[in-house]
Amino acid sequence: MDDMVSPGGILPHAAERFGDKVALVTAARTLSFRELDAASDRVAAALAARGVRPGRPVSLYAQNRWEWVVAYHGALKAGAVVNPVNVMLTPEELAFVLRDCAAAAVFTSAEQAAGVVALTRDVPGLGLVVAFGEPPEGAVGFADLLAADGPVPQVAPDPAAPSTIGYTSGTTGHPKGAIQSHRAVLLNCALTATMHGRTSADVVVTALPAPHVYGNVVINGTFLVGGTVVLMERFAPAEALRLIGEHAATMFEGVPAMYAAMLAEPALETAELSSLTRCTVGGQTIPLSTIRGWQERSGAPLIELWGMTELAGLGTTHALHAPPVPGSIGVALPGVEVRVADLADVRRDAPRGEPGELMVRGPIVMLGYHGNPQATAETIEPDGWLHTGDIATMTDTGHVFVVDRRKDMIITGGYNVYPAEIERVLAAHPAVAMVAAGPVPDSVKGELACAYVVLAAGATATEEELIAFAGRSLAAYKRPRLVRFVDDLPKTSTGKIMRRELIKQYTP
Repeated sequence: MDDMVSPGGILPHAAERFGDKVALVTAARTLSFRELDAASDRVAAALAARGVRPGRPVSLYAQNRWEWVVAYHGALKAGAVVNPVNVMLTPEELAFVLRDCAAAAVFTSAEQAAGVVALTRDVPGLGLVVAFGEPPEGAVGFADLLAADGPVPQVAPDPAAPSTIGYTSGTTGHPKGAIQSHRAVLLNCALTATMHGRTSADVVVTALPAPHVYGNVVINGTFLVGGTVVLMERFAPAEALRLIGEHAATMFEGVPAMYAAMLAEPALETAELSSLTRCTVGGQTIPLSTIRGWQERSGAPLIELWGMTELAGLGTTHALHAPPVPGSIGVALPGVEVRVADLADVRRDAPRGEPGELMVRGPIVMLGYHGNPQATAETIEPDGWLHTGDIATMTDTGHVFVVDRRKDMIITGGYNVYPAEIERVLAAHPAVAMVAAGPVPDSVKGELACAYVVLAAGATATEEELIAFAGRSLAAYKRPRLVRFVDDLPKTSTGKIMRRELIKQYTP
């Protein structure tokens, strides 16, 4: 790895060391490291032959599939800047991203390709649309790129140069494109693999979306050490449990809602999970009851982590062999600094144990937001500290506990109420399969906390019962004032619960 400076070097490095060992398993195809490396070489050659120059963005807009992984590495080998796009974006949102980053090419599914071709009129410079499958008029088939036999571009990227542009989900206005360096992406994969003890013996089952930084680190951090990735197109609890058993998986990696869904899945009773040696969870705070439930059933530790698009992946997690600290997102990755800043004065640290804003500094911090110096200056302090927007506390051992997102805070009668506290308590009720909390307007208190509850199969509970249950653990001002029973909760492409959508979807 001495000469590896970019994530584009991961596959050549792994192919040289692990050759015909299985690297990637999908429902459609299984590929070895050598096959992945060769296929991405051909894509790189085809992109160069079709005029995609080093430094130009190449967008990837599709569900998890083997072609997505090949295209990602092919684009990097061509010297392009990868723009992984959330597949849940609407055509209008996609058009904004393609225009904003000035994409030269876009890879997408055959089903979406015609719509993407139609967008090319509004995206100057977008000269190539590649379809995974039968291409419509105006698009090129991915198979045509794989048939290319031209020379592979010899690109030697600067470690500090842009590698990816990942767009945030932006709660207001348009999303912002976080530019990550080659060094940041590669370091995040390597440091995460180190903290979690990944080796070539690992088989990882995951449904995390490849465009998301957590999904990217899982996939490429596993490839880096020669492990095998079993990649689901999308999450389904029964299928995830089946794949863990079928492939004797050593790891499952996902978000809290995935673990809650598997624990509520009837197939869990007969699932074979004994091969698991550890699992990871991130993306949102997770109730301790869910951690305990999964660890008891699987026999494997559930390692919490925390990260964000602006960090190319993780910022904190636990070392595999360190003593567990349940409920904590862990400590800083090696070589990365984290601190909890005073909410009133970012230059000061909050007292130990007191809530403040979590901030990060180090080589994994983004270069900035693409074409948006104002947003960059608002997010990164002159001395390099990145604002995360998360409220957290820190212990004397450097372990961080996330309280909640600053923007998700409910203000009721002048008191600050964090949805995650309500969710952690109610998730421990035996009738609750999933829960999310959010504000509803109130003429007297401004906002009231409302819990949206998905009941476990066959279970019953009343609003009064759940409010009383919360009252055993929460101060009067923190407990939910309303409970709404729902069939499901709105989720992002990663499976994270979208609290801001709750009131829109479930208000009568």
